[in-house]
Amino acid sequence: MEVTEYGAQGMNSEVMNNTVNEFILLGLTQDTEKQKIIFVIFLILYLLTLLWNLLIVVTIKASVALGSPMYFFLSYLSFADACFSTTTVPRLLVDALSQKKSISYNECMTQLFAVHFFGGMEIFVLILMAFDRYVAICKPLQYTTIMSQHICSMMVILAWVGSGIHSSAQMSLALQLPFCGPNVIDHYFCDVQPLMLLACMDTYVINLLVVSNSGTICMVSFIVLLMSFILVLYGLSQHELIYKRLETYRTKFAVCQYENLIGWSKKMIPWKSLPDPALTRHS
Repeated sequence: MEVTEYGAQGMNSEVMNNTVNEFILLGLTQDTEKQKIIFVIFLILYLLTLLWNLLIVVTIKASVALGSPMYFFLSYLSFADACFSTTTVPRLLVDALSQKKSISYNECMTQLFAVHFFGGMEIFVLILMAFDRYVAICKPLQYTTIMSQHICSMMVILAWVGSGIHSSAQMSLALQLPFCGPNVIDHYFCDVQPLMLLACMDTYVINLLVVSNSGTICMVSFIVLLMSFILVLYGLSQHELIYKRLETYRTKFAVCQYENLIGWSKKMIPWKSLPDPALTRHS
């Protein structure tokens, strides 16, 4: 009898997880005219982003003069940024001109993994760039030894591994969510938070793990960047060109903090409530 009940519960759980095979992405707006405007704006921005990042990568790889660690990391940052844009914008452009804005379950999980993978890669590379500037300014005599080609390559590999661990953790949490009815995502791409609104279970623990995972990365990166900035300021105070170098580093620090602000806002701003599940059920 216990085996029968356990088997029935397992079958119910399996059916619950397989009820929803695709999701509907509401996008940024439901207005037809606004969707056309969004299509044009994001298409131009997307093409410019790809062109600019591709130009940076090709220029750095083709130029012998740009062989320093700073440009080495910059090439990977540009590559990650181009890939990050490609994981979300093409789907947004297609949905802006489509009547049926559907995405399969497998495609949704793949997009979720890619978004967190390349987003995490950008953050880790920014940390490496901050460390590179710290060594270059505060330890100039040891710069070539500390930031050798081998060490820089190992740092990039660690950044890829860290991004893989982060994105795998996010996707594993999303795979645990059971879906048994509503399939309308109030967003323009798949992510863990909007998916939790559709889950047929209490998502408090999963939400806590998701926020802890992303929040830890954002907080650690913020602290590391802040400490490097403080140390660089101290090192710059020993040089005559403090103001000229400070302007260069301040710009990069602002970009780094902008990345962290986007990550925090994405995780902490509550999502809008979905409509009545009975009205949003997709047959």
